[in-house]
Amino acid sequence: MTDPKGVKTLGLKVGAELHAQFTLIAQLDGISLNDATLRAVELYVETKRSEPDFAQRATAALEAIQREAEARAGAIQGLFGTDPAEVAETKPPATRGRKAAE
Repeated sequence: MTDPKGVKTLGLKVGAELHAQFTLIAQLDGISLNDATLRAVELYVETKRSEPDFAQRATAALEAIQREAEARAGAIQGLFGTDPAEVAETKPPATRGRKAAE
């Protein structure tokens, strides 16, 4: 398992019958429901990775993410007429304390 800072909570709703079966199987294996769920998720991920078209679908998703990032960066550049890195460099420093009364 990863360090606690990298852990995410996953809420899962299952029917009563499936829950009872899952609970029984985890008990028979001598593991907690959390560990059984983690194993199930790991198995699902490995199963999906081995699908013939998975790499192609993952590449397409990555390309879509990159296009979206480029579009957002372009929008920021359009707002300021500059490179987003330049905007970050010219950002006014944060002030501390309360604003002075006018």
